[in-house]
Amino acid sequence: HRHSGDNSGQSQQHIECVVCGDKSSGKHYGQFTCEGCKSFFKRSVRRNLTYTCRANRNCPIDQHHRNQCQYCRLKKCLKVGMRREAVQRGRMPPTQPNPGQYALTNGDPLNGHCYLSGYISLLLRAEPYPTSRYGSQCMQPNNIMGIENICELAARLLFSAVEWARNIPFFPDLQITDQVSLLRLTWSELFVLNAAQCSMPLHVAPLLAAAGLHASPMSADRVVAFMDHIRIFQEQVEKLKALHVDSAEYSCIKAIVLFTSDACGLSDAAHIESLQEKSQCALEEYVRSQYPNQPSRFGKLLLRLPSLRTVSSAVIEQLFFVRLVGKTPIETLIRDMLLSGSSFNWPYMSIQ
Repeated sequence: HRHSGDNSGQSQQHIECVVCGDKSSGKHYGQFTCEGCKSFFKRSVRRNLTYTCRANRNCPIDQHHRNQCQYCRLKKCLKVGMRREAVQRGRMPPTQPNPGQYALTNGDPLNGHCYLSGYISLLLRAEPYPTSRYGSQCMQPNNIMGIENICELAARLLFSAVEWARNIPFFPDLQITDQVSLLRLTWSELFVLNAAQCSMPLHVAPLLAAAGLHASPMSADRVVAFMDHIRIFQEQVEKLKALHVDSAEYSCIKAIVLFTSDACGLSDAAHIESLQEKSQCALEEYVRSQYPNQPSRFGKLLLRLPSLRTVSSAVIEQLFFVRLVGKTPIETLIRDMLLSGSSFNWPYMSIQ
C-alpha cells in the first residue's frame, strides 16, 4: 500500500506532485499531486473553464511557474493522467453545524474556522489590525473625533489595506507592476470598505475642516458639490453597516475588489480574473453555509461593489490625506508602501 494516498506513515514524504514537482498531498483524480494542482484541476473541470496560452503552449510548469499559464498547467494535468471523470460534478451540501456550537458574526472569525475555507482563513489572517482596535479608537465620547484623530485613523485604514494585500495569498506572487496597478485602481474602494468595517465616524463638520475649507475658502457651489461627495461616501458606509457584513465577508469582498482585471496594463489579466473568481466562489460558499436563511445575502453583498466606485478617490484624498501628505499623490505613496514594505514611514507621521 505504499502509494495508497492515505497520507499515513512515511510513504508520502518524498512523493512529488506529477504536475509541478511540489510535495504531493496524496492521490487526487488518479495521480499524486499537491493541493494547489488538485484544486486548480477540480475548479477547471467543474466549471468547464477554457484558458489561452500567451506563449507557444509549452510554458514551464513547476513549483515556481505553475500559476503563470493556466492553459499549459491544465494541459499538463491531463497529459500526466489526471482524469476529468474523477472530478465529481455534484457538490455535497455543506453539513449544518449544531446551532448552539458557534455563531460566526462580528466576533472572532477564526473561532468558526472549521466552517471557513483555507483561503478565507488566510485572507483574514492577513488583516494587520483587528477591527476591534479601530472600533475602540472610533468610539470616543459622543462619537466625535478630532480632525487629527480622523486623519490618523484614515492613514491607518489606507496603510492596513496595502499591508493586507501584501500578505494575502496570490497577490505577493504577482509582478510588482501588477500589484501597483491593482492597488492604484482600487485603494479608494478598499478604504471605504475598511471605513465601514471599523465604523469610522463620519461627521460632516470635522470632515470639512479636515479638508482644509477653513484654510482655503471654496466657492459656494464647490462646497455644495463637496457636501454631495461626502454624503455619497457616508451612504456607502451606512449601507454596508446595515448589512452587518462579518469579517470573513469583508475579507472576501476586499479580495474581489482588489483582483480586478480592469486595471491598466496588467501582464496577466486572465490570471487576475481567475483570482477574483476564486474569491467570489469562496464568498458564495461561505455565505450559503453561514447564512442559510438569507438566500439573497450573497447577491446583496455583490451589489454593493459597483457603487463603491461612486466614491471619488480625489474626494477621499482631499478629505483625509491633504493634511498628512500635502500634494503627494496617494498613488505615489501606495507604490512606496508596496516597495518598502512595513518599514514605510509616512511623510508627516509615524504609524506603529
